[in-house]
Amino acid sequence: MARRLARPPVTAHGEDFSFVSPLMISMVMVAVGIYARLMKHAEAAMACLAVDPAILLIVVGVLMFLITFCGCIGSLRENICLLQTFSVCLTVVFLLQLAAGVLGFVFSDKARGKVSEIINNAIVHYRDDLDLQNLIDFGQKEFSCCGGVSYKDWSQNMYFNCTVDNPSRERCSVPYSCCLHTADQAVINTMCGQGMQAVNYLEASQFIYTNGCIDKLVNWIHSNLFLLGGVALGLAIPQLVGILLSQILINQIRDQIKLQLYNQQHRADPWY
Repeated sequence: MARRLARPPVTAHGEDFSFVSPLMISMVMVAVGIYARLMKHAEAAMACLAVDPAILLIVVGVLMFLITFCGCIGSLRENICLLQTFSVCLTVVFLLQLAAGVLGFVFSDKARGKVSEIINNAIVHYRDDLDLQNLIDFGQKEFSCCGGVSYKDWSQNMYFNCTVDNPSRERCSVPYSCCLHTADQAVINTMCGQGMQAVNYLEASQFIYTNGCIDKLVNWIHSNLFLLGGVALGLAIPQLVGILLSQILINQIRDQIKLQLYNQQHRADPWY
């Protein structure tokens, strides 16, 4: 009797290597999150954000690693259970992203209010964390803005508030990142915002940015909708392709199993 040959694998080598990059990215995210958690104090971040960014980075990295691991091993071993887990998880992630985008668009006023709350909390804790301070300074420089709604929002910070009993040297001031800078300015005057909260908008506008960052951010989003849409599409396409390819592979494995069962029942040998 002729010897039965083993069935050939249905996976391609390119599909196996396509999981390497997500695995590496997820491990880097976990490593960065662990480093940030161990080396930095999270009190300021927790005060102005609902979730510690380091913990969020670790959780997202671990979930990404597990999902990608299921897809990689499922593809290599032709395991239907792991491939289905990979496909379902990708589908859930895609639907959550889609729902978040739709809810953010429908409830734009609430989203704006949440952003305003986060910015105000960040202003309160401006001096508590150096990275938070650098992030706020970067945002105010890039968007040419100061504070949340206006430059007077900086009165919420204990160092910048205008109360009479405030002993800080920065009383009634704003950070230097609010200041107008000329192209030929060689040395940054870090005290240029001194006393700016005590003057009116017209006078302050000669030295600092008076518009708030919330309106600037909203205007930037409206003027870059195509860019944001392209980024969202770039994130969605790999997920949809992964879902599609995993389902195709599952169907191929099932067809091979059915073919093997049929051959065993009818004593056929199609691989001979």
